[in-house]
Amino acid sequence: MASLFNFARDARTFRPKKYAGPNSAQLKQRIDATLGNGDVYEAILVPEGVELNEWLAVNTTDFYNSTMLLYSTLVEFCTPESCPCMSAGPKYEYRWADGVKFKKPIEVSAPAYTALLMEWIEQLLDNERVFPVAAGEPFPADFIDTVRKIFRRLFRVYAHIYHSHFNQVCELGEEAHLNTLFKHFIFFSHYFKLIIPQEIAPLQELVDKFLSQFNMRHKDAKG
Repeated sequence: MASLFNFARDARTFRPKKYAGPNSAQLKQRIDATLGNGDVYEAILVPEGVELNEWLAVNTTDFYNSTMLLYSTLVEFCTPESCPCMSAGPKYEYRWADGVKFKKPIEVSAPAYTALLMEWIEQLLDNERVFPVAAGEPFPADFIDTVRKIFRRLFRVYAHIYHSHFNQVCELGEEAHLNTLFKHFIFFSHYFKLIIPQEIAPLQELVDKFLSQFNMRHKDAKG
């Protein structure tokens, strides 16, 4: 547990993970190029000829990286003293459980929760039985459920940032970057049904705004 209290150092030196699937490099380039053109909707669509689970694997890794890189810029503000519990405003608190080390949900500080989340996600990403890398190797039958768990918990990081650290985000000049990341996250989550409606309640107004944009773009795409 001592490592939890050294998380500020670890977050500042966070190194993005890479998913080494057979087509991951090309898919990552496509995501970056499409986002670079400003088309968030186009960036979420499964490219022709690409298997859904591989697309989910590449994007899950990418969303993990972008979310944690953003959080790493806020660690001096997100401390056990300033954020003694992982929350999203006064109505929503999140407790940690992983079914292995922590079988029962425990209350932890926001930086501790995020440290545990990083460890949990990276263990999944490094497990080739969960995220297979060999060409032709099948994904597990419950892969989509694993992806949903990851996205649900990543959403909580965004919810905490918006509720507890938005002023610092603005002071750092990262507001537009945060909003773009979260919009992409919501578009993707909604399109592939990764987060249930009850989970997004802490950021309902902002999510509704982004989903309105999604629905307009989706309607245009269908012609």
